[in-house]
Amino acid sequence: MNWLKHQASWPHAAYSSFHNVRPHRWHVQDMGEGSPILLLHGAGASTQSFRALMPLLAASHRVLAVDLPGHGFTTSGARSRASLDGIAEDMRALLRHIGVRPKVVVGHSAGAAVATRMALDMHTPPDALVAINGAFEMFDGMAGWLFPMMAKMLSLNPLTGMIFSVTAGNEARVRKLLQSTGSEVDAEGIRLYHALISDRSHVEGTLSMMAQWRLERLLRDLPKVPCPTLLLTGENDGAVPPSVSEAAAARIPIATHITYANRGHLLHEEDPETVADRILNFLADNKKGSQAPA
Repeated sequence: MNWLKHQASWPHAAYSSFHNVRPHRWHVQDMGEGSPILLLHGAGASTQSFRALMPLLAASHRVLAVDLPGHGFTTSGARSRASLDGIAEDMRALLRHIGVRPKVVVGHSAGAAVATRMALDMHTPPDALVAINGAFEMFDGMAGWLFPMMAKMLSLNPLTGMIFSVTAGNEARVRKLLQSTGSEVDAEGIRLYHALISDRSHVEGTLSMMAQWRLERLLRDLPKVPCPTLLLTGENDGAVPPSVSEAAAARIPIATHITYANRGHLLHEEDPETVADRILNFLADNKKGSQAPA
């Protein structure tokens, strides 16, 4: 996406910076002071997904939100590295470049899978992990191999991104797409998702990620997650049902799963205050637990 075109109207643009860390040019938003929290959005979104949650957490923490490769304003320098493992590895390289070791990693949907992979592979893992409607499950049956194959075929067609951005890039269709997730998004949210879906490079980046998405190794490794994990879900999630997080919580050594009624896949956009309070209380409880005598 063209930063100059959207800078004036993009949430928290004053906190944005760009970092050339091979193979990508990363867009990072950095707000607040204190122990660092890293926010990772899901497929098809960007830092705008955390526009309301970020300031609430930044009142007491340093908060970094990053556009995943090929998404938003992060320019992908290697389409072949859009897999879960590739994104997690490149994200760790970015954090080393910035000089930040996050105490907490918060991920939404596919971003939760990236956050979990990072926690598993980091030399010094975070103190806590938060997954909001985490995408911890492959597609069922035929869709498990057919959908990634279709996404790969589409991503290889240089016209796909342009065609999709033109045909899907009107606000009525964007509104319908968001409603299918079970969430109610305000007019500002619709405007921002419209800007993303209307952009060819963002669509191509999303397709590349979907084409390479594999979760088998991550699912095998869930019993090795090294830190307390909070899994938040929306009861009405039309993209990833709460049962997926329930199953993941059963396999993660220290896990808490909470489901909210009348909320959907974009839980943190619908009710950022509740999500922020739950995250901060979770961190405070774990800090007290770590300081308690054996």
